[in-house]
Amino acid sequence: MNTVTSTEYDSPVGPILLTFVDEALVRLDVAHDGMNLARADIAQRLGVMPDSDPEGAAALRTQLDEYFDGARRHFDVALDWRLVQGFTRTALQATVDIPYGEMASYGEVAILAGAPGAARAVGTACAKSPFSIVVPVHRVVRADGSIGEYGGHPEVKEYLLSLENDVVLREGLRGAG
Repeated sequence: MNTVTSTEYDSPVGPILLTFVDEALVRLDVAHDGMNLARADIAQRLGVMPDSDPEGAAALRTQLDEYFDGARRHFDVALDWRLVQGFTRTALQATVDIPYGEMASYGEVAILAGAPGAARAVGTACAKSPFSIVVPVHRVVRADGSIGEYGGHPEVKEYLLSLENDVVLREGLRGAG
């Protein structure tokens, strides 16, 4: 029997519900519509209401703090992919290869995922990602360079892209000086 737990994380982009099955992250939900709806959604998807574990996810909380402070580029957390199947999973796994501070188009990710011409499917995959931020779907943009909707919250995507861009620029200035 799996243990399902969740905990809240207060981020600069809003409250986040972190849900784990055993020790693996199954969903990171920026709870724009409130924690109660986020909890109800994950309970419906998993068929069980997660137990609250305010001490759980200590390592991921630290990694998120480091990311938002500009000190972390990659996340080291086990992911439970049970909510993601088929091409959606392949596309999301391909986004992990987009370097910190850089962007790729939906079409470029489709090529990385082995399905040239599947740009729309990549967009759908990014919109359905249960691992936003940790799996960097915010780095995927339209072919014209515009950022897109990001689940109806483009301001979050803009924040994350700006955060990473600022870190890369600061590091570049340090290296040049």
